[in-house]
Amino acid sequence: MSALREDDAKLAKDKRINEFTKSYQRIIESIGENSTSKGLLKTSKCAAEVMLCFTKGYEQRISDVVSGAIFDEECDDMVIVKDIDIYSLCEHHMVPFFGKVSIGYLPNKRVIGLSTIVRIVEVFSHRLQVQERLTRQIAEAISEVIEPRGVGVIIECIHMCMVMRGAEKINAKTTTSSMLGVFRKDPKTREEFLSLGKINEF
Repeated sequence: MSALREDDAKLAKDKRINEFTKSYQRIIESIGENSTSKGLLKTSKCAAEVMLCFTKGYEQRISDVVSGAIFDEECDDMVIVKDIDIYSLCEHHMVPFFGKVSIGYLPNKRVIGLSTIVRIVEVFSHRLQVQERLTRQIAEAISEVIEPRGVGVIIECIHMCMVMRGAEKINAKTTTSSMLGVFRKDPKTREEFLSLGKINEF
């Protein structure tokens, strides 16, 4: 990235942090606190920076993430990356949900870097989300970039909107899956992935 582009990016980031900071100051004051008190003086800016981190996926493109990480390989065996830690923000309440992801695919003469799979997960999870859509987006992105014979994605999460409000069920977990290609059409392939990609307890 050129120095000019870096400067523009920094200015844009600083502007967003300032806007977020003002919004958090209003929120703090709306709940009856003094945003300029000793304990809360830096809270608005800290919260702004955290929110920018939590939503950095809006600034990322899959094409940039996978650039240079796709390789020609005569491999026809299932590839599985499991127990990937994940966190995101529920788009309905803007509180976190977190858990683990397992991803499997059957290559079609091309494979993708293992760490790149994790980065794809982060692009979509670092946005306001619902777990169902997040699961589908990850599967579709991997399918699009390497055109495998099939893709399977399983996500299991705890949603703080269920833990801290509403039902208040601290042990409830939500599991979603997305199966594309042979993972959807072939029961044996799907069964192999579900067995090998089973998420460990967290």
